[in-house]
Amino acid sequence: MEEDRRCVIIGGAGIKNYEYIRSRLREDDYMIFCDSGLKHLEKLHVNPGLIVGDFDSHENPHLDVETLVLPCEKDDTDTVFAVREAVRRGFNDFLLVGVVGARLDHTLGNVYILLYLDSLGKKGRIIDDYSEMEIVSDVPVSIGSQYPFFSLLNINGCARGITITGAKYPLTDAEISCEYQYGISNEVLPGETGIVSVKEGKLLLIKVRT
Repeated sequence: MEEDRRCVIIGGAGIKNYEYIRSRLREDDYMIFCDSGLKHLEKLHVNPGLIVGDFDSHENPHLDVETLVLPCEKDDTDTVFAVREAVRRGFNDFLLVGVVGARLDHTLGNVYILLYLDSLGKKGRIIDDYSEMEIVSDVPVSIGSQYPFFSLLNINGCARGITITGAKYPLTDAEISCEYQYGISNEVLPGETGIVSVKEGKLLLIKVRT
């Protein structure tokens, strides 16, 4: 059933470390390629379950795969459309790849997809060559030793009741507003697991690999 599988959505932003990205994929992942994300198809060594796009940045490959051709003039980007389509199809767990890069406008729009998924009670993560991003809201999130550095950014209103343990810069019942982002570049203590929780609001957690 779709709700038991993870949906991986591949965008057109650059990927350098294909080996790492492949290591994060599962055999039963449902893969959606968005337009120029198709340039990653061969190096990711996966089979698409769905292709979506207006094909303004990549030629339609006309593969024997379900393909949704979108109009060039639309409200949703190809990536946003893919996420909304996957939600419509019943997926609850999402991994986004190739969605952060040189285009800051697309990058920020894609980061906010994580808020959209969280608002629906669905799990969402973004990974790139260097980091992993997710939303911290009603459930505490742990940060393992493979992510020695992490940042907490408020991208939605004011977050209150923030607690950080197992880190060089701990917090207890703190507040981070959008106007003052002081939660950048924290460190997990040696031998510890960082734990982040928030009582009110939502935070973007960016875990940075070595």
